[in-house]
Amino acid sequence: MIVGTAGHIDHGKTSLLQALTGQTGDRRPQERERGMTIDLGYLYAELEPGAGLSGFIDVPGHEKFTHNMLAGAQGIDLVLLVIAADDGVMPQTREHLAIVQLLRIPRAVVAITKCDRVEAGRVEEVQRQTLDLLEAGPFAEAPILAVSSVSGQGIDELRQILLQSQREVLERSRDGGFRLAIDRAFSVAGAGIVVTGTALSGVVAVGDKLVLGPAGKAVRVRGLHAQNQPSEHGCAGQRVALNISGDRLALEQIHRGQWLLSEWLYAPTQRVDIEFQLLPGERPFEHFHPAHLHLGTQDVIARVALLEGPRLNPGERMFAQLLINAPVHAVKGDRLILRDHSAQRTLGGGKVLDPFAPARQRRSPERLAQLEALARSECFEQVLPVLLNHSAGGLDPQRLERQFNRPREDWSLPQNVRLINTRQGPVLFNVQRWGQLKFTLLEQLAKFHELEPDQMGPDRDRLRRFSGLALERSIFVSLLEELLGAGSINASGPWLHLPDHQVRLNAEDETLWLQLQPLFEQAGFDPPWVRDIAGVVEQDDAVVRLLLRKLARLGLMHQVVRDLFISDAMLRQMVAVLLQLAKENPQIQVTTFRDALGLGRKRSIQYLEYFDRLGLTRRSGESRQIRHDNALAMADAH
Repeated sequence: MIVGTAGHIDHGKTSLLQALTGQTGDRRPQERERGMTIDLGYLYAELEPGAGLSGFIDVPGHEKFTHNMLAGAQGIDLVLLVIAADDGVMPQTREHLAIVQLLRIPRAVVAITKCDRVEAGRVEEVQRQTLDLLEAGPFAEAPILAVSSVSGQGIDELRQILLQSQREVLERSRDGGFRLAIDRAFSVAGAGIVVTGTALSGVVAVGDKLVLGPAGKAVRVRGLHAQNQPSEHGCAGQRVALNISGDRLALEQIHRGQWLLSEWLYAPTQRVDIEFQLLPGERPFEHFHPAHLHLGTQDVIARVALLEGPRLNPGERMFAQLLINAPVHAVKGDRLILRDHSAQRTLGGGKVLDPFAPARQRRSPERLAQLEALARSECFEQVLPVLLNHSAGGLDPQRLERQFNRPREDWSLPQNVRLINTRQGPVLFNVQRWGQLKFTLLEQLAKFHELEPDQMGPDRDRLRRFSGLALERSIFVSLLEELLGAGSINASGPWLHLPDHQVRLNAEDETLWLQLQPLFEQAGFDPPWVRDIAGVVEQDDAVVRLLLRKLARLGLMHQVVRDLFISDAMLRQMVAVLLQLAKENPQIQVTTFRDALGLGRKRSIQYLEYFDRLGLTRRSGESRQIRHDNALAMADAH
């Protein structure tokens, strides 16, 4: 069990822990000189012989060091709220209580200290104050004891209550990747660098490879202590000290606020969606106001973008997006605290819903529905269908693994969820949604044919734009390839079309084509330019060019360069010539090809560059080689 103190400055937190454990903790020289705790103190003790070690975190009570208190409050099982009998409830008492409530620390015990200094009536008065303070919150039934660290009054009773709590504290789940929020880093002679913190999830063992954030530096665990005892492994819920090593790893690179993580969890982020609760006593919170974000042991500045309105009233909750000025690490369910920009008071807190929040459409009904599901349930299997139902472009499984700290091998996917393998990696889709996307794409292709009946169809990129589907290109390609594989869409070269779609020339086009055909037949390998053809048939250049492009889509013509077309029959004769030349010498020279066709050098190069684009030839210096896997080469070979 991990116990953390809380309470106002000079209310006797450190003295109480010393009376409970017989230890003074980590008292620094400056703390002894000033007579106050300014940073976190740590100690380990058995509350009775054989009970096992409990970890104790002593936090500072001064308002200037609330950021240190927050770093120590993460991951504790029980808060020991300390209230001095002479002072009673004070400002930091209230703020610390608000913080531990926002962090959802499950258990609390209240110790009214310094009872040896006051009359019994004063102790009763402070007990009533304490009951009033706790009445409306989750600790209304918390035990309240009158104690004295000097006389020993109530210490044994407090120890017994802590022992009972230790027996009742549930062991934390060891599932998921290992996560440690670093609160200290120091060097030990003969061992090297040691970092400490409370393990928030998973298991770590000697020899494990971890990632030190935010730079993602690879480190190895050389040795470890769990609950202040040498061990081969540590797990969630324990205080651990890890002796780590890494390439050019220096102590100056490590500080409070950083994370040690399993390698697959490493994914720094600066945009996080949360559920935000503003404390009842606060003033209204305005959209996009800056605040101090305390997450794990980190303290960073963030802008808070409210997602459901321009302001949040005291005591209310709202979905919000944090735009953070430095990389952070988080998983769904992590608790956080927000303090004002000057770090003088606590505004509120909440929990992480999505550590990889979207930059766009963050207030859309679909996104808010996803956030509602994330806020309502902690169960991955319950949340996943809702996320998919409101996700037009599917979900990245690797992102989900990191968001929920749940490796994919532990998933139990519903039957209506499908894993689509794309060139950029797998994507999860609702089966019905994937089917609807196919239907929509076929509808849009049919619409394209209606609007452009004289075209064979669009290419892939044009169809993606025309369809308006909000899909990444790799996902769109996978969708299209499934339709092509099923025969629902056909491809003629780069052009995509429905199986029953054919480009038909209108009557005017047919008439003009009859005029053009003899010109191309007579020209052989050296067809005229569009402007020359237009002059012969007394038509506008644009009219002739448009018809020749239609014929190219039908496969009857080929567009070599912008205004130079050759018939398919003549092009195949040219391919036959190329293949014959390749048999004589695999390295086909421009001059050899030119002489075989009886053309000029410039026109020969235009044809060869067209064959390069078709994939029939591959240029190598000043020569060409045939690519025998090309469809044209294989067709003419037979």
